[in-house]
Amino acid sequence: MNAFSRRGACPALSAPMQTGDGLLVRLNPVAGGMSPESLIGLAESALRHGNGIMEVTARGSLQIRGLTAQSAALLAAEVDALDIAVRTGVPVETGPLAGIDPQEIADPRPLAERTRAAIEEAGLVQRLGPKVSVVVDGCGQLTMDAVTADLRLAATRTDAGVRWRVSVAGDGRNARPLAFADQGAARDIAVAVLRMVAEKGREAHARDLSERQLVSLAGWLCSTSLREAPPSVLPDISPSGGEIGSFDAGFSLTAPEIGETIGDGVISPLEGEMSGRTEGGASRKPIGLFPLAGHATALGIALPYGSMPADKIIALAQAAIALGTTEIRLAPGRALLFLGQPTAANPSLQHTAAILGFVTAPADPRTRIAACPGMPACASGRIATRDIAETIAAETADILDFTLHISGCAKGCAHPGPAALTIVGGENGAGLVVNATAKALPAGYRPGYDAARGIGRVAAMIRSTRYQGETAAACLTRLGPAGIAEAYRQAQTEKRK
Repeated sequence: MNAFSRRGACPALSAPMQTGDGLLVRLNPVAGGMSPESLIGLAESALRHGNGIMEVTARGSLQIRGLTAQSAALLAAEVDALDIAVRTGVPVETGPLAGIDPQEIADPRPLAERTRAAIEEAGLVQRLGPKVSVVVDGCGQLTMDAVTADLRLAATRTDAGVRWRVSVAGDGRNARPLAFADQGAARDIAVAVLRMVAEKGREAHARDLSERQLVSLAGWLCSTSLREAPPSVLPDISPSGGEIGSFDAGFSLTAPEIGETIGDGVISPLEGEMSGRTEGGASRKPIGLFPLAGHATALGIALPYGSMPADKIIALAQAAIALGTTEIRLAPGRALLFLGQPTAANPSLQHTAAILGFVTAPADPRTRIAACPGMPACASGRIATRDIAETIAAETADILDFTLHISGCAKGCAHPGPAALTIVGGENGAGLVVNATAKALPAGYRPGYDAARGIGRVAAMIRSTRYQGETAAACLTRLGPAGIAEAYRQAQTEKRK
């Protein structure tokens, strides 16, 4: 593996990452979208230089797989020739409809640009790790709630006008709230937090900041005008000592919310899905029609499991051109947003997408399954993840109100966080992990070719035991890991009899 392709780094166009099926590059257009013609050009490059597989990630990045060191350089040159400017530096992400959504509380783009500039001016780009990120959310139809970030700046309406809720280490549901601020103060707070993260080293994230450090930061916010950087060593300030409250610097600090831990430990990790709540809360999926100003609409179409062959993306983009589409944006949630076409053209574009195998309805069960390329596309894969996913989606759609993760190996590339159920390929076959990540020890195994049957048995148990009105996720919690694993293994036992 080349030094520039270290796993865990972000595989930018200039620094591809080694994966099981070759090098992978990831890019984010500066403009947030591209013309259909440019997307076709990228897809053609993927066919020429990669293995023909393209992906849109959960964060809304575009990935091209199966490259070599030589072909990655050729791809980069062709991206330059297509005049597609891609982002570099610390990611400061906005929603896919930023600036054009009439339901946004505020346009997040000005704050995002000022935050990017402030991060660069503070000299933090080289000091922060490649996966440190900031989200600036205007809070419109497509929020960024499901995207995890080190820092979140979310627009909020108050009696004093628009303020930005600053929180750290998490998604829209579980990030730790820190302050309400006007635009200028929110930018300065973001830089202050990132300075503290940088002092911990390039492997650090905001989740590594202790409660003591966050409370000390609160004291600094209360006592300064934000013109000075926070000191390297901050004094301990008791949260009950009157240091946290409203003040006149343009913002006020929030108190900890219910369920947050106060103490010297690090911020609590992300919750799993066994709490009975479905993933992503009330966040809307980027699939379907979204009204814009002037009677225009954006049409969201998702890639199943975030991945499609490049030739099918070309076919969809060609159909979009014929129907008048002028721009295609990448959307968090593994989707593409089509803009510019007449509203009357949307049903035809949806129909074409469905025939090609894309996801055109938010209720499609494939949106609840995270599956990496797996075997045979990825050399690291031990199971045929996509075949298993298609069978489960067809046979158990009625119980999928939680995320099912199907991972070809223990790296868990498609869903790094915990999932209610994870099928993971290994030396012993397809293991089942309950309410954890793919790296956890499986509770039971069965042959990889028969994994879908095991999940079918779990689904049957849910159907027969859940209470009226109970979600499948809540039913799994009640059944517990041992019962779930036994049902998964039982199908194999029954087959041997």
